[in-house]
Amino acid sequence: MTTHEARERVEGWFAGRLPAEWQAQPAEITTDREEITVRLTVPDVEFADDAGEIARAEARAGRAKAFREDTRARRIELAREAEHRYGRKVSWGVRVGDHTELWTHVAAPMMTRLRQPERRVLDTLVEAGVARSRSDALGWCVRLVGQHEGDWLAELREAMRSVADVRERGPEA
Repeated sequence: MTTHEARERVEGWFAGRLPAEWQAQPAEITTDREEITVRLTVPDVEFADDAGEIARAEARAGRAKAFREDTRARRIELAREAEHRYGRKVSWGVRVGDHTELWTHVAAPMMTRLRQPERRVLDTLVEAGVARSRSDALGWCVRLVGQHEGDWLAELREAMRSVADVRERGPEA
């Protein structure tokens, strides 16, 4: 089974299993080898015209917390089913207006070999207090690249999907 097929299976399963009342729009499903992340969008809070940004932010954070607590038992049940079915952990998140939260997500260890110039970058971040450790510094670097190269990474992922589609249509080996 290709990565594309596996992702479609996961997306389809959750589309069929998630309660409609949990979704102001379809769930955003993200997968990798270790984890399935399900990010739900719930209806925004109704505000008076004169509501300030602080009140809006607090109301959205409150709605996200209430949603998390109110749906906990059902989310755990769905996560257990999906974890058994797909062999990966399930993480949950919610979006309310411009407020986003991610809960119980996996922090998977990654092994890498770095030469001295790369290690010096990490050590500089640690010495400057930007990161607590080399591991934390490496995570910081990955997040920074993800933020600043989002369009490029999206284009690369799309190209990988195209390659997978061509492989699927190719002759049998």
